[in-house]
Amino acid sequence: MSFFGLDCVRKKERELERKLRANDREYNLSFKYATNAIKTSKYNFFTFLPLNLFEQFQRIANAYFLFLLVLQVIPAISSLSWFTTVVPLVLVLTVTAAKDATDDIVRHVSLWHCWIWPLFTRLHLLHRLRSEKWMDVQVGDIIKLENNQFVTADLLLLSSSEPLNLVYIETAELDGETNLKVRQALPVTGDLGDDIEKLADFNGEVRCEPPNNRLDRFTGTLTYAGQKYPLDNEKILLRGCTLRNTEWCFGLVLFGGPETKLMQNCGKSTFKRTSIDRLMNVLVLCIFGFLAIMCTILAIGNFFWEMNEGSQFTVFLPRQEGKDAKFSAFLTFWSYVIILNTVVPISLYVSVEIIRLGNSFYIDWDRKMYFARNDTPAEARTTTLNEELGQIKYVFSDKTGTLTQNIMTFNKCSINGKSYGDVYDYTGQRIEITESTDTVDFSFNPLADPRFMFHDHALVEAVKLENPEVHAFFRLLALCHTVMAEEKTEGELLYQAQSPDEGALVTAARNFGFVFRSRTPESVSIMEMGQQRSYELLAILDFNNVRKRMSVIVRSPEGKLSLYCKGADTIIYERLHQSCSKLMDVTTEHLNEFAGEGLRTLALAYKDLDEDYFSQWKQRHHEASTTLDDREDKLDQLYEEIEKDLLLLGATAIEDKLQDGVPHTIEQLSKADVKIWVLTGDKQETAENIGYSCNLLREEMNEVFIISGNSPEDVRQELSCVFIYLLMITDEVVNGEYGLVINGHSLAYALEHSMELEFLRTACMCKAVICCRVTPLQKAQVVELVKKYKQAVTLAIGDGANDVSMIKAAHIGVGISGQEGMQAVLSSDYSFAQFRFLQRLLLVHGRWSYLRMCKFLRYFFYKNFTFTFVHFWYAFFCGFSAQTVYDEWFITLYNLMYTALPVLGMSLFDQDVNDLWSFQHPQLYMPGQLNLYFSKKAFFKCALHSCYSSLVIFFIPYLAMNDTVRDDGKDVADYQSFALLTQTCLMFAVSIQLGFEMAYWTAVNTFFILGSLAMYFAVTFTMYSNGMFLMLPSAFPFIGTARNSLNQPNIWLTILLTSILCVLPVVTYRFLMIQLCPTINDRVLFTFVSVSAPPPLPRRARIRRTSSRRSGYAFSHAQGYGDLVTSGRFLRRPAVSRSSGFAHTGRTTTGFSPMGRSAGYSPTGRPQNVKVNDVEVTSLQMYRTMDHTL
Repeated sequence: MSFFGLDCVRKKERELERKLRANDREYNLSFKYATNAIKTSKYNFFTFLPLNLFEQFQRIANAYFLFLLVLQVIPAISSLSWFTTVVPLVLVLTVTAAKDATDDIVRHVSLWHCWIWPLFTRLHLLHRLRSEKWMDVQVGDIIKLENNQFVTADLLLLSSSEPLNLVYIETAELDGETNLKVRQALPVTGDLGDDIEKLADFNGEVRCEPPNNRLDRFTGTLTYAGQKYPLDNEKILLRGCTLRNTEWCFGLVLFGGPETKLMQNCGKSTFKRTSIDRLMNVLVLCIFGFLAIMCTILAIGNFFWEMNEGSQFTVFLPRQEGKDAKFSAFLTFWSYVIILNTVVPISLYVSVEIIRLGNSFYIDWDRKMYFARNDTPAEARTTTLNEELGQIKYVFSDKTGTLTQNIMTFNKCSINGKSYGDVYDYTGQRIEITESTDTVDFSFNPLADPRFMFHDHALVEAVKLENPEVHAFFRLLALCHTVMAEEKTEGELLYQAQSPDEGALVTAARNFGFVFRSRTPESVSIMEMGQQRSYELLAILDFNNVRKRMSVIVRSPEGKLSLYCKGADTIIYERLHQSCSKLMDVTTEHLNEFAGEGLRTLALAYKDLDEDYFSQWKQRHHEASTTLDDREDKLDQLYEEIEKDLLLLGATAIEDKLQDGVPHTIEQLSKADVKIWVLTGDKQETAENIGYSCNLLREEMNEVFIISGNSPEDVRQELSCVFIYLLMITDEVVNGEYGLVINGHSLAYALEHSMELEFLRTACMCKAVICCRVTPLQKAQVVELVKKYKQAVTLAIGDGANDVSMIKAAHIGVGISGQEGMQAVLSSDYSFAQFRFLQRLLLVHGRWSYLRMCKFLRYFFYKNFTFTFVHFWYAFFCGFSAQTVYDEWFITLYNLMYTALPVLGMSLFDQDVNDLWSFQHPQLYMPGQLNLYFSKKAFFKCALHSCYSSLVIFFIPYLAMNDTVRDDGKDVADYQSFALLTQTCLMFAVSIQLGFEMAYWTAVNTFFILGSLAMYFAVTFTMYSNGMFLMLPSAFPFIGTARNSLNQPNIWLTILLTSILCVLPVVTYRFLMIQLCPTINDRVLFTFVSVSAPPPLPRRARIRRTSSRRSGYAFSHAQGYGDLVTSGRFLRRPAVSRSSGFAHTGRTTTGFSPMGRSAGYSPTGRPQNVKVNDVEVTSLQMYRTMDHTL
């Protein structure tokens, strides 16, 4: 049994095929299938401590400090007490262990509830039902489920209480979807009903696929009474489902415990690391190397000192003879490894996790990313990628449901070469459809959906006149689908559709007189113009992302065999009969018109079938559907065979409106130099129209290139022409105002290994890229291509199952909870309800998180390096004897108590500008893309700064105390006083430096800094007191040092001088950089401060009293703007008012009512919500040159 995995059974050879027999435990046990018991916990009472410590010491930092602890118990090496290493190490281990223990206790409680819950009623061998714990159920058992029960094993549905042996299940635990789904048993097993005798005698054999994690696919066969029956996903109840609206059902256990599909999906997901994580790992290795160099230098110094001075050195006691210089240098090396260990920060990773957790809460708590209509808040589903949100360069977005609402409405159609849906006036001119336009009266149809609206009366007249092509068109829509109908009361129909498109098409057919009423496994019942007709359903050729079409084969009541097919126009056109060429040309014109309006299009076709041919094809179809080897490929070949020589009926056009705020969001991200690629399955014209609608493509763009080659040579030539053209444009690098549109078949060639680089370099030179007719696999391939060759951070955002591969492939995946279930959300790192929230996620939370993390790392390394380098300089004045310059208690508490909270406060609350200014100046996002805030260069600058500070902190007190006496004439220059002065100077220097790092002061930050200094003095005076010395003389030897030293004026003067000299280069450097080479942040902050300053009061002589009443409001504007702002509609920025100098700068979903920092106050307390000129930085080069002025 493994404590780390889910495997609770003995290891066995990998399964190639599962075989089982109903009601035969002895037979099934011979295969050693997993039981239904699951172990998800890691530890138990006895294994927690050793296993958890084993896991933690696999981290290099923890193992390193354990090694130091071992060194410290060697008296010849260690000059420090053991607690200086033990206390920090134990604290880090304890915090991590507490977190792990809490998580595991939750898992234990969950398992405990499951193990003791008598959930299932199992059919016993004695032909009776018996309640058992679910963990005791085994493969091959027949169990009974009742309404609202949770399915905890993968079952083959045998029978149910519902008509036609249907069951209704909720799959929220599997894919997050809350709408009910339908499963149906085979008729041969459905006849078993709830007859216990028949069920107990059932001995069917199942052969199926081995355990896997494919939730949407199942392949198997049932052999019973000499017949073989195909099994697919529609006959399976998966663990994680909940039975709804079904009194009872019986099922055969196929997979149990860790072999269920749900648990197979619980494997380790791809671990995503941020670029800062990868840089930190490199820097920590560099720090180890630097530590070894410092220790080597000091060991060599000790060797020469022992050779030259050691034997003659005597100050108070005579020196022991016989100490070898080489051996002394060896011991000194390890002694300094202990002393200088603080250069490797043990608390770094723990602090980073705390900061990330805190910034994740900000996302979860952000009300401005809450979508009230669906009661959906934003959610940070991971806590390890927050700062990566501030470095995004490429955004890959789905279109349907991501940029659009995914609420489909039947808008237009083309039938037999005639277009329907537009409205014309009496002169024949097309008029715009508005809310006041008359709608079609569907009162002739008592089953019409009252919510459906259509404006073209000509289509209804064609239906009433019994136009055969129009009737065939809507008959196809009523028959060719997988929708389930529920009719609770007469005439009240509720459709359960797998996609919004299908629901819209079936609803349209319903309103035009072809009402889908019900279905069985063998038939589909529709109401055709008031007449009930039942069609025999012979085959469903289902839709998938590769076929991009679906077909049904039905027999009409008159005995006529027909195949009805709908799908993408490019796919259907390839399968049309040559006699349709003229009609195809006309329909293509209509399709282009529809796509030009941004509508989603489908083509419809049919064919009549020969009875003899279909009988032969049906036999081959049955053989293919009952095979386990390459079933899908064999079925696809049969589908291709029969779906040809089709006759075109027409096309449909469905409207899917843009979400609110999408154009503004894309515009903001473009200004932040984020490149947006839209990857959609729609046709080119539709994608282009949506691209213009959402500001991805703009009329002012220099050019939009179309790649539509039908062969590798054509695609290569088109890409080369575009690339050469762009190279010839000198200003391309400056503004990048170009777009690229590429079709799916061209993209397939472009993604080939020989052409991928050519495609990538061309696409990356464009501001916007749209890929049309792409498959889910191609979406992931495009993302992987950019990740592979571009040193940039990628983000993928989508809402459907077809976006999951893209979301997992990107550095950061964002899921939108929409109309297509929750699979994208469940696979994502962050989720919310609307695309417009992406700009807040990146420009506010992402940028703040990145800025805070970079400031934290710079300051963390600074304070640790400064602390450690003082030891290094002191070594040259103590004979390289591994003597520490600080008190041991200060060494222990420096990182744990004195400097921990201030740096965490800065890392959780700091912000350079508020959220409104982040939106107003999206160019502030660019430094994160360039890694300007923390990089190897920034790290080495930090190390040099620390080196300088340590020199000041050591030598200023050293020189100031040289030959110095107290006020009473006593000598003050002893080791203990020097140690106290040095560590006090260090505390003030790092605290002041932290103050310079912070741009936003809060009461919490102020309390942390001042409180840490107060705590330092309180602890110091306590530990240097007489009482502590009397209790433990060896542990507290600095008796009276604090009160004797810190009451001297020259000591405080030294502290002041040291602090000033430490920060003086920082202030000078920043001043010169702002004056000579300002960054975008400097320019925005300067403008921010200058325009936020209150205007000077006018001279009294200029005041003229009038009889008119003047407004006293600071923000004056014309009446009516309040409703416009609070409604969330686009509001053009008003000009700055000359009278007040203030104007609103942005809009929120709740109007101008921000709180806290967002309420319009700067770190200095000045109002921020003012209008300034935009920083028009349109590219990376403009950011670097800074030629513009604000």
